[in-house]
Amino acid sequence: MIHLEWANRETIREIKCVHTEAKKYMVNRALTAGKTYELKNETEEFYFVVDNTGKVGGYYKEYFEG
Repeated sequence: MIHLEWANRETIREIKCVHTEAKKYMVNRALTAGKTYELKNETEEFYFVVDNTGKVGGYYKEYFEG
């Protein structure tokens, strides 16, 4: 249940959102293109960042550079 502690964990690095043009979901509600976000965890397919809602959310890596 490591995901319950992500918000309090040390930031790995900061990554920049390059676009919010999602095919299926409304990503532009939680991310802003051009904004930098704190990376809390990373998997092969997703970045887990503190998004615009102030909570940790998982997003496809294609939305970010870095």
